[in-house]
This record gives sequence, C-alpha cells and structure tokens, in this order.
Amino acid sequence: MEPTPSILFFRHLVVVVVVVVVVVISLVSSSDVAPQIEINVWPKPVSVSWSGPAAIAVPLSPSFHVLNPYSEHPYLCDAAARYTRLLLLERYRPLRPPHLNLSSSAPPLSSLALSVVDPSAPLRHGVDESYTLSITANGSSSVAELSAATPWGAMRGLETLSQLAWGNPPAVAAGIRIEDRPLFPHRGLLLDTSRNFYPVRDILRTIRAMSHNKLNVFHWHITDSQSFPLLLPSAPQLALRGSYGPDMRYTPADVHRVVRYAMNRGIRVIPEIDAPGHTASWAEAYPEIVTCADKFWSPPDGPALAAEPGTGQLNPLEPETYEVVRDVLRGVASLFPDPFLHAGADEVNPACWEQDPAIRRFLAGGGTHDQLLGMFVNATRPFIVSALNRTVVYWEDVLLGSTVKVVSPGLLPPETTVLQTWNNGPNNTKRLTAAGYRVIVSSSDFYYLDCGFGGWVGNDSRYDRQTGDEPGRPFNYAGGDGGSWCAPFKSWQRVYDYDITHGLSAAEAALVLGGEVALWSEQADGAVMDGRLWPRAAAMAEALWSGNRDGDGRKRYAEATDRLHEWRQRMVRRGIAAEPIQPLWCVMHPTMCNMVQ
Repeated sequence: MEPTPSILFFRHLVVVVVVVVVVVISLVSSSDVAPQIEINVWPKPVSVSWSGPAAIAVPLSPSFHVLNPYSEHPYLCDAAARYTRLLLLERYRPLRPPHLNLSSSAPPLSSLALSVVDPSAPLRHGVDESYTLSITANGSSSVAELSAATPWGAMRGLETLSQLAWGNPPAVAAGIRIEDRPLFPHRGLLLDTSRNFYPVRDILRTIRAMSHNKLNVFHWHITDSQSFPLLLPSAPQLALRGSYGPDMRYTPADVHRVVRYAMNRGIRVIPEIDAPGHTASWAEAYPEIVTCADKFWSPPDGPALAAEPGTGQLNPLEPETYEVVRDVLRGVASLFPDPFLHAGADEVNPACWEQDPAIRRFLAGGGTHDQLLGMFVNATRPFIVSALNRTVVYWEDVLLGSTVKVVSPGLLPPETTVLQTWNNGPNNTKRLTAAGYRVIVSSSDFYYLDCGFGGWVGNDSRYDRQTGDEPGRPFNYAGGDGGSWCAPFKSWQRVYDYDITHGLSAAEAALVLGGEVALWSEQADGAVMDGRLWPRAAAMAEALWSGNRDGDGRKRYAEATDRLHEWRQRMVRRGIAAEPIQPLWCVMHPTMCNMVQ
C-alpha cells in the first residue's frame, strides 16, 4: 500500500525533530564537556585531556625547533635534533585522519620548550620515564611544552609529539595535555644472534623501532651452541673459531655502535652469555672444557644430548672452564656498561655431562647433576656480582629446572639475582616471586614470537602424511603442532592480552620488573625479522606501558585493533616492515571485522 501524504508528512516531521534533538545534544555536549577525540598514539598514553570545547590542530611551522637548554647532554641533543627532522619530514597520511579541525586563527607551532628535572639521571633499571606534554593554541600564539623527570622521559615525550603530527604540510594536535608514565620499568625485546647472524644494520633498525614503541631494553642473546659471534679481546679465539665466518662477527666497534645508538634512544642493552648449557660453539676454541661436543643431538640408542642440534656444555669439573668464563665475562662487562648481565643457565642436559669420564666418576661417587650446576654457579656468580659489579640475570631453569637445578637457595641471593621466566605462564611467575625473586616475564605461551612456524630439523618423516597422522600422535592434523614445540603462533591479540601479574598478590606483583618478547632465530634472520617482531612487539609495548584495560577495568583489545592497524601503517612508513594485522578494508569499516560487533 502506498503511504498517504499525511503519513509522509508525519514521517518527515519525526525525522526533523530527531535531527534537531541530536544537534541540540551535540551542541550541549561540545560546550560543556571537553571532546573525547581518539588520537593515534602508540602506546596509548595514560592520560589525555583536551582543554577546549572543540579539538583542533595547528600547522607545524617549517622552522619548528626544540628549545633544549641541555646542550651538555649528547643523547638528549641528538634526540631533539632527530625528532625535529621527523616532525618536519615524515608527513604521514593516516588511514583515517583524526577528527580535528585545522585552526584558521592560531599561528603555526614554531617551537617546543623542553624542561628536565634531573638532566644527569643515568639510564639504568627503574629510571623515571614520566613526562607531561601540552600543546595550547589561541588567536595569538601556539605553544608546546614538554616537561620530564629525566632525559629518558623526555625522549618518550618527543616520540609522542611525533605521533601527534600528520599530513602534508604537517599539522599537530592542539589544545591537548598528555600526562604519561610506564606501568613497568622493564619493557624489552630479546634477539638471538647465534642461530642465525644479524648484520648490525638490522639490529639498529630493531632498536629504532623499539624506541618508537617506547620499549627500553634490548636483550642481546649473543652466543649459543650454534655460533659465538662476539669478538672479545679478552678471549678472541671463541669468535675466530666459533663464529660462522669473518663477516659474521661483532667487533668491539660494532658493540660500541649498538650501545651508543641504543643510548641515543633511551634503550639499555643487556648482553647474555648463556652457560654452562648452550655452549657447543665454545668447543671450536676450547674443546677441553666442553662435554659431548660435536655429537648427534638425538642418538637412537639413548637420551637426547641437547634440546636441539648443536651439542656441548661447559664442564664444571675442569678448572680451565672458569679461567675461560672469567675472561669472557670480563670482556663482556668492558663492552656493555649496563648494570645487568644475563648469564643464561637454562636447559642444562644431564646426558651431555654424562659423556665425560670425570663427570661419570663424580656421579658414581654420589655426586649429582644439581651439584655440578651448583659448582658452576658458585664459581661464576660471585665474580659477576663482586668483581664486575653487576646484577646477574638467569633463566628460571636455574631454580625451577625439571632435570637440573640449583638446590641451595644460598647460591642465588635475591638481592643480586633476577630470574627470567619462560615456562608455564603465570604459574612460574608465581613460584619465583613467592620465593622473593625479582622477575622478568617472557612466558613462551604469550611472548615467544618464533612459535607456530613448524619444525626445522631435517629428515623428519612425520611430515610425509597424506591423509592423517599416526593414530594417537597428532602432528599435521587434529591440533598437532607441526613440529613447533611452542605452537600455535602468538597473534598480536594473544600478546596484548597477557596480564603478566595474573594471580599474584600485591607483594608478589611488585617483584615483576616487566616483560620481554623473544625472537629465537632458528628460522629467522634479518630478511624476515621485521615481520616476526612487528607489530606483535608493539602489542606488548602498550600492555606494559599503559596496560591492556580501559578506565573501567575492561580489556581494550577491541578498540586497540584500529589503533594498532594505524600504527603498523605508520611504522611501515618509518622503514619498519611490520606485518599487516587485517585487510585495509577493516580499518576503513570500524567494527565490521570483529568477532562480536
């Protein structure tokens, strides 16, 4: 039935009334309440407020500069110059531009006034990274001010300012105040450069990406069983014989370059020399101190000699072991100034030690594998703490290992020991903090970025299954892991949603220093590293900076999706080959790609 004219008139009247009511409500809201405008800053700041009834943007002056009164601070001077160039030259075009009106009356923003409470604060664990950034604009002036507790906090604020700018010519959000500080002081990324070699340029690019995401610790897992690429003047033969070749070594000049580049971006570099396990590469130079070197990792007639190919462990009963280890640690400490030094101690294999006749006699006489590890820790840990003045970091295995562990708590005093957890998610974090240890969380269930890419050992017949796996042994089908021990792949949402203090008391949670995503490199090198790391590492960066929940305590992964989509796009524009998280269509059609709308 066709509508009558009276019905049409009534419909139009209702539409007009609804529109008028909406407009009135909008006007009341905009005049009485500061606007709630979503800005694309990653990690999301802790507090963002707008000063006026309408959010605006102002042009960025071509002569924009940072008013930096700290000319004696080389790292802060470099940061100010670096971000000035970025602000003027990036000219990023967002996928969905912020809903900010470009002011027609306020003059361009020509400078940023920088103030720091403690310019001499060293970059070390627990340094204050808080900052306040405000940008005001009216008819006569546009003013930006950045105040921070330390130079390192100022660098975080400069990064935020860079993300507030967009367009060609560039404009910047105004009438805004951001107060920001991290939830956790340790926000890191582990890169394994032993399984496959990464040129220095790839490491520097990774550190640059970390600074854009406000991460502050580069955990450099330099050596392992497969290679020893670090050229130490105190023990040069380890790299000369144990690296993959002359062009796959890190010289002292390379290390200095990496450490300085990281310092310029407020990032600490923590070196890891894993021992006594994972030391097969040491046998190339010192075969007399390494047990079970160069043996097949998984013999058919006995237990595996290593967690993966590349067998060899330092011999705790050989006196020369400690001479070499001290030379290595002394050389590492001379190259890396950070107060933390990671000494590994994970995945010690009993069967590998048992290949050595002296160790077999020790065990036959009543000794234990735990005692052997205790000997090694007792002979090396005091040297790290006292002689080198370092806080020692170990993997959790040193205390929680299923086959070998230190059984005497006195060997691992919590005051100078930090433990890094990687197994059993929140359960192991609970066990370590309950024992009084400070903890760095790298749970493989959430933070291992190499998981889910299948196996890498060769000659594996399990892949040759055309219709199904062997009954009762899923591998390619029915939920099998496909050869990846820590499958499935950890998506950015999995990383983002991890609560690293889950199940802890307040006292235990206070011992959690923060977390690290980890890229183990059996199947990665510089050709693929950007996509393996980003934007998943960015997901952890926000969770550890401002949390993964909104003001009401609800997980905010839904609203984070579009922001991360935008941030990934900006990282790509900045030269970081981050993987996409969705089709572009999704960010242009908000909520339409969600599981639940």
